[in-house]
Amino acid sequence: MNRYLKILIFVATCLCVGFVSGYATQSGVKTWFPTLEKPSFNPPNWVFMPVWSILYVFMGFAAGRVWGRIDFDRDNVKKALVFFWIQLALNALWSVLFFYLHNPLLALVEIILLWLMIYETHVKFKAIDKIAGWLFIPYLAWVSFATVLNAGLWWLNR
Repeated sequence: MNRYLKILIFVATCLCVGFVSGYATQSGVKTWFPTLEKPSFNPPNWVFMPVWSILYVFMGFAAGRVWGRIDFDRDNVKKALVFFWIQLALNALWSVLFFYLHNPLLALVEIILLWLMIYETHVKFKAIDKIAGWLFIPYLAWVSFATVLNAGLWWLNR
């Protein structure tokens, strides 16, 4: 399979995970979230969809590049992709915990685990493909911000 198809498969997978996650939590976004007291740094709602869309494309592009190196470094690529799948599952789980279960505290604990898995994925990707590693930096930065935002939302609404 050529490397562009590998990238396309991962980008499509990430975007699908984002779509399903967003769809599954849509009612909480529309009904419960507006009732919460927000920190002053809470971005407008319209910011989230384009930011996450870009991040999912970056994630998929990075994973596709790493998958493309499997013939050269099979063991490390497999390990890196395991971390990738774990962080992607945690990414989807956060939306369920926060928006569907309305549990900012549990979501806060989970997003810390997510951040650690993103960081480890970044480290493993960077060792295999420098560009793939760098593509995880905006994701790490956004989830850092999201962690602080989640903590603020929990604190203000506990």
